[in-house]
Amino acid sequence: MILPTTELLIRLSAAILLGAIVGFERQKHEWAAGLRTHMLVCLGAALIMIVSAYGFAGVVGKPGYNLDPSRVAAQVVSGIGFLGAGTILFLRQEVVRGLTTAAGLWTVAAIGLACGGGLYLAAGFTTIAVWIILALIKPLETRFINKEKFKGFTIRLERKEVSLQHIEDALRENHVKYRQISVTPAFEEDLDEMRISLEKNAFSNVDPMAMIETLRKLKGVREVTLLMM
Repeated sequence: MILPTTELLIRLSAAILLGAIVGFERQKHEWAAGLRTHMLVCLGAALIMIVSAYGFAGVVGKPGYNLDPSRVAAQVVSGIGFLGAGTILFLRQEVVRGLTTAAGLWTVAAIGLACGGGLYLAAGFTTIAVWIILALIKPLETRFINKEKFKGFTIRLERKEVSLQHIEDALRENHVKYRQISVTPAFEEDLDEMRISLEKNAFSNVDPMAMIETLRKLKGVREVTLLMM
């Protein structure tokens, strides 16, 4: 069985589009695995699925040939783990970054396989679900978080744009009492990572979401996340 050219192009184009939808959300947050990476993963997985399903049609079933073409596509599931591992950063004890991006890459590979197999509904629904999980769940998670587990903030900022004084002024203006502020170089050359530990009696008086939005508005601040116990 030969896949018609039009259908072949539709499947590959669908993979590019759906991969871009997920990749755009990651690119917006300036992760290393962004728009192009997700598009390439989805496209590559779709092509491998097509090759697996149709590339061996001429020999499958013939006497003397014992092939299982599905093994080709199956290797995507395990092979994508190497790429996902490259997005995970162990900054220090209790601080691990990139797990969500790695999981997203793995899911995008599955979306590509679905596109390659012509399962457009499954691929489209999964893409929408992934986008909702990445873009909408985290704010809800932060808003309804248990404040007893909240102990401060982690800020990724541009070294030349933001000074410690800017951050301290923002904290004082919002009546946030902090115990300690530490700054360490981030993996990117021009970025630093700042950890703000709040005083124990300050937890109940701080709205985490409101403070995150305040810090994000400062020029040069790339990302603000919560420090948890």
